[in-house]
Amino acid sequence: MLRIYWLRFRSNPLAILGAALILILFLIAVLTPWLALADPFHQNILDRLKGPSPYYWFGTDELGRNVFSRIMWATRVSLAIGFVAAFVSIGLGTIIGLISGYRGGKTDSILMRLVDIFLCFPTLFLILMILGILDKPNIIVVMAVIGFTSWPGLARMVRGEVLSMRERDFMLAAKGLGLSTPRLLFVHLLPNVVSPVIVAATLTVGQAILIESGLSFLGLGVQPPHPSWGNILTSGKDFIYTAWWLSVFPGVAILITVLAFNLLGEGLRDVLDPRMQ
Repeated sequence: MLRIYWLRFRSNPLAILGAALILILFLIAVLTPWLALADPFHQNILDRLKGPSPYYWFGTDELGRNVFSRIMWATRVSLAIGFVAAFVSIGLGTIIGLISGYRGGKTDSILMRLVDIFLCFPTLFLILMILGILDKPNIIVVMAVIGFTSWPGLARMVRGEVLSMRERDFMLAAKGLGLSTPRLLFVHLLPNVVSPVIVAATLTVGQAILIESGLSFLGLGVQPPHPSWGNILTSGKDFIYTAWWLSVFPGVAILITVLAFNLLGEGLRDVLDPRMQ
């Protein structure tokens, strides 16, 4: 079975491209201390707003900090936020979807009304509202808020999958054997919905990185002096005509990262869903 999945995946060049880009991003994040030799916090006013050069590959910002080094370190921050937020979102959405679809009745009604309430608010607006209440949000808070506001769509999808499976023969046989509810949920139902969950997880990472970049751009995400792609963009908006590199390079980093995860997600959907063949 794994060989079949690999053959399907290998035949999708866009998915291969996405996986290769993600691998490169991981290597950058791991090797940043050795690749980014300049201190991302070091300020040198004499070299402020220097353009790209052999010494400053991506130029410097308004405080004379090395933009290349800051973007490299920001890769670590953005990937960490993306994966932690996706883990929280996928875990919460999967569990709520499993319970809602399996239990049905009042439990299903209550949980789905909760999902409807969350879906009534645009995700970014809800995040802005929560972060606006908090005083000086840090990286952990940003991860948690993005994760806890991104689960409703997945919960509804998992619920739909469970509703189509709970009356199938294998589930009826498992119930007839008197298996416990947790065993029914996590041993018999979860493996049958794991394919769309994996795809959703991949797409959620890209979405979380994009949301974090937007929040940092608005000043509600990762707080300076810690570098993130969003707050590097923020520092560049006042110099868009005189220091284009402050906007272009972090923007390209965000574009490549989100595109890579979306390509991988689309590829995994084609591989794991036989109906797409």
